[in-house]
Amino acid sequence: MRGGGWPGCTQSVTWVAAKTGDIQAVIDALMWDIGGVLLTNGWGHESRNEAIRLFRLDPAEFTERHEEARVPFELGALALDAYLDRTVFYQPRDFSRAAFRDFMFGQSRVLHPEVRRLVEQLARAGQQQMVMLNNESRELNDYRIATFDLRRDFVAFVSSCYVGVRKPETSIYRLALDATQHDPGACVFIDDRPINLEPASALGMHAIHFQTAAQLVADLSVLGVTV
Repeated sequence: MRGGGWPGCTQSVTWVAAKTGDIQAVIDALMWDIGGVLLTNGWGHESRNEAIRLFRLDPAEFTERHEEARVPFELGALALDAYLDRTVFYQPRDFSRAAFRDFMFGQSRVLHPEVRRLVEQLARAGQQQMVMLNNESRELNDYRIATFDLRRDFVAFVSSCYVGVRKPETSIYRLALDATQHDPGACVFIDDRPINLEPASALGMHAIHFQTAAQLVADLSVLGVTV
């Protein structure tokens, strides 16, 4: 690999490429999940559990209310303040709405700095179109894009809160293909959850199950994507 390489990187094959045997196509687009690959999850279960502990919420009640609000929240149909009304501030609290919002936003951090560098290198190289394909609520998604300067590296943002459909629904992958005008075989989709890879694979996209940065680099290399 040009640019000094990645320590510990060993050759492996993406599971979809191994299944289809089609690893000769020129890759024109890289479609990335964000939470769990590049950044921490925006509002994942670990963050919610920490909120329960820190703000002394009733675990069962908060979890039930979150699950009822989660889908419209991620689809952009429920604004953050409305989500908080349903899940936290349906009764008086001894903490402010601003404190809870700040906590939520503060859960977003770079999870894998080496993946962040890889994304930057691939974006600068300009050989593939870089696309976000993720599930996230609108306010958190906007915050993450701005805070981590993702507009610098990604040219399209196919986020559930913008398009009104979530992974693993097949329609969000089709929408990403239509919006970017790429053939499925020329696209790679990267996600840390296998269930989200299955629809991409079924549509003919190359799918990489992200586990480590070294494994990701090796799998991309098999598909001819190097930096």
